[in-house]
Amino acid sequence: MNSFEAFKDPALCRALLERLQKEADTPYRFMEVCGTHTVSIFQSGLRSLLPQTITHVTGPGCPVCVTHESEVACFLDLATRDDIVLATFGDLMRVPGPKGKNLKTAQADGARVEVVYSPVDALAVAAANPGRTTIFLGVGFETTAPAVAATIRLAREQNLKNFRVLSFHKLVPPALAALVADPDINIDAFILPGHVSAIIGAAPYGFLAEKHGLPAVVTGFEPLDILSALLEITAMRASGRPAVVNAYTRVVAHDGNPVARAVMDEVFIPVDALWRGLGVLPGSGLDIREEFADFDALRLPGVSLPDVPPLAGCRCGEVLKGKRAPNECPLFDKACTPATPVGPCMVSTEGGCAAYHKYRLEL
Repeated sequence: MNSFEAFKDPALCRALLERLQKEADTPYRFMEVCGTHTVSIFQSGLRSLLPQTITHVTGPGCPVCVTHESEVACFLDLATRDDIVLATFGDLMRVPGPKGKNLKTAQADGARVEVVYSPVDALAVAAANPGRTTIFLGVGFETTAPAVAATIRLAREQNLKNFRVLSFHKLVPPALAALVADPDINIDAFILPGHVSAIIGAAPYGFLAEKHGLPAVVTGFEPLDILSALLEITAMRASGRPAVVNAYTRVVAHDGNPVARAVMDEVFIPVDALWRGLGVLPGSGLDIREEFADFDALRLPGVSLPDVPPLAGCRCGEVLKGKRAPNECPLFDKACTPATPVGPCMVSTEGGCAAYHKYRLEL
């Protein structure tokens, strides 16, 4: 049995579930703040096995899903320019923008769009296209930002003049602060993201317990990780002593990864940012610092964020805030399916709507 299989052990899972059934005697709603947790909870079958007292709510943990409509329109505008090559991760290719356009349709119309597996791969795209500017679409959370920052630094070291980044990175703690300040959210506890926390550590979430009295647990993605986190939350609620607990110590240090944070801080600076469904959140995005301005796509002539209204009928914004379950959207599994997605939560493999559709729970 490898180390991952050990965290799926059926006998141990059954034992933790039985404990949870006995100990979770007070109703609570928990939100997971990571798309990988979303999929894991559905895929492992845990969602249908949890005690009736525990309600699972999906959150804003999918980077593709929280990318604002105006940001999608911005990179679709760039795709129409003959002097640009876009480099992107594949999960952005089918995210719908205005009039149903996406990068896939733009590519079919002749746009130069290259799917890459790492930000560094975009440097090779730039080198192979000296007559054009290659723009890497910087979409992601703290997990992605350090690698993009290191790529910008490498581009400067290589004196690469035709490479830029469109930085639409988002920061998780400010989004959680906005969620808990909303009186309509009614979240009693959080399962915190393992990947993001590997970079920033557990300390930045301290305000959840200290200011709002909410239990929160950083945990991994296997069934035993998630069940252990829920037992931890249940115990904290029973004791009346909320805290932020790092239960993923095999990956997450309390202070995160100082090397990754250092390169991120060297290249990026926190700014206010647009989030789908949440609007403008103070200090929740990352702009490229002045010292690296030559690599900032937002400083190119003619590049801006157009004012784009929400997609008609799409409830992705409410799903991301936990105010509506995916199957409560009037478009779910009708106009909006994985084959014909209207909103990003149905496109992304980490999206709540895609998970609901795939695992068909409570429909």
